[in-house]
Amino acid sequence: MKIPVSMTHITIWIISFLAIAGVIIRPFKVTEAVWAVAGAVILLVFGLILPSDGLAGILKGTDVYLFLTGMMLLAETAREEKLFDWLAAHATKMAKGSSNRLFLLIYLVGIVVTAFLSNDATAVVLTPAVAAAAKAAKAKNPLPYLLICAFIANAASFILPISNPANLVIYGSHMPPLLHWLQLYFLPSVVSIAATFIMLRFTQRNELKQDLETNIPIPTLSTGGKTAMAGIAATALILLVSSALDLQLGLPTAITGIITSAIVIIRAKKNPLLVIKGVSWAVLPLVAGLFVIVEALNKTGLIQSLTLFLQEQTAHSVAGATWGSGLGIAFACNLVNNLPAGLIAGNVIQAGHSPEMVKSAVLIGVDLGPNLSITGSLATILWLVALRREGITVSAWAFLKLGLLVMTVALLCTLGALWI
Repeated sequence: MKIPVSMTHITIWIISFLAIAGVIIRPFKVTEAVWAVAGAVILLVFGLILPSDGLAGILKGTDVYLFLTGMMLLAETAREEKLFDWLAAHATKMAKGSSNRLFLLIYLVGIVVTAFLSNDATAVVLTPAVAAAAKAAKAKNPLPYLLICAFIANAASFILPISNPANLVIYGSHMPPLLHWLQLYFLPSVVSIAATFIMLRFTQRNELKQDLETNIPIPTLSTGGKTAMAGIAATALILLVSSALDLQLGLPTAITGIITSAIVIIRAKKNPLLVIKGVSWAVLPLVAGLFVIVEALNKTGLIQSLTLFLQEQTAHSVAGATWGSGLGIAFACNLVNNLPAGLIAGNVIQAGHSPEMVKSAVLIGVDLGPNLSITGSLATILWLVALRREGITVSAWAFLKLGLLVMTVALLCTLGALWI
């Protein structure tokens, strides 16, 4: 059965495409949020989507907004209290002047942060720490270490259900129990992490031929820094418990982030505006705009068409549907960002009652696929924002050339691991 296409549908697709292209390309260096919000506003102003539908789309992102708010407050509070400088000094000292050892140490920390605090937290929390570590080590080129934060944030984002908010979107209310999740994804996660490390390390081998400072002074960690560190640890524990109880993660994260920031600010007698101004609040309207755009695309029959297509492919060959859906969604994420792609894919998977193997392939594609391009995932966009604060820029073309090699090899190996 074919879904009839009207001029309204075509107009929605064109506006959505242009808005998402603006987010990805950033013409005139205008921030990503402006393009996403502009697309959403145009859809509403021209009556292509009802205000009630637009509001429904925005409300669907409530858990994501709360999660990001908590994480960004935690990160900014920790940065303000020099926690990242303290951690960076310890990591650099452990490296003992070896750029390769520092690379490995940062990668291992990235795995832990992603697994227990989510990939967005890796971008927000770890990136400033790595920038500080590279500065403390007097690295001539800090980029190889900073690239770890972008790539491991996606490569390790399906170790646990909480490792990526997109995991919750794919499964919806049918999230597998933790032990069953580990049975499904532990081996693919190991393969994804290992393959990404090998390829990233190989591509950065020449840049890592640099000497690092060995005489690293360890600064004293302030009381506020200790409080921020305790807040981050408490957040990780609360997220694990919330996941085990099948609770949404946004509100607990927001609460712990706000409480931690408030305690640090009060004890240090600091102006709260120092922390509030430092948070990249533009990320929230960016996400809201993308949710509205996805809601508009849903009205065009896109979900129904994709569901029918996937059902036909699955009926013909489960293996073919597994590989096709995994590879297809992985590359689609880089065309439209994995947030809208994950929302659409989640609706399709749930509506089509797809086999477990196909669901797993789609989830891996949504999580790992964004390592291809610089705006493939929200985590990578957050990483870009963090880099800009450090005065570092990475071009879309440079990241694409690297991602094409690193992501493609890791994705093929990881999808292959599903069959073991």
